[in-house]
Amino acid sequence: MGQHQRLATLRRVLGNDATPLRIRVAASFVLLFAQPLTRIVRLTTDDILDDGQQLHLRLGDPPSPLPEPVADLVLNYLRSLPAHTLAVNLSTHWLFPGRRPSQPMNPATLLGPLRDLGVPAQRARTSAIRHLVLQAPAPVIAKALGYYDKTTARLVTEAGGTWSRYAPGDHTR
Repeated sequence: MGQHQRLATLRRVLGNDATPLRIRVAASFVLLFAQPLTRIVRLTTDDILDDGQQLHLRLGDPPSPLPEPVADLVLNYLRSLPAHTLAVNLSTHWLFPGRRPSQPMNPATLLGPLRDLGVPAQRARTSAIRHLVLQAPAPVIAKALGYYDKTTARLVTEAGGTWSRYAPGDHTR
């Protein structure tokens, strides 16, 4: 999946009002932040941060800003959570609550609807992370998205990136 196709898929997902919000939010996290479904379903409502000016998603450090169309989608999803949460699971803090009390949604529950929406989760994740490591140093991407440094370093090499000499750390002195 190329960059153009991934972004076109994201635009289509954002504009598809017939698809449930939870599926569109999960698809956005896969397409933008290269997150696996196993990690997406373990996100909590506390991982969505609102500083009054911008919405952020805490995947690593620092939290990742959500671009405007996705931020609106996430806010709408957050507002809809109590209405879609089963009575047995009302007190949960999971962003994607499951059917069992205190449990997140099973990742397999999202896989079929994402596929039906035209989002091949694995290919979309691979495409997203490869494009991200070409835009910024691998250690920065790893830290921000919760990936291992070695994984992003390998990906930047495979993708032909030029950030091989980046020295992580504080360079303000």
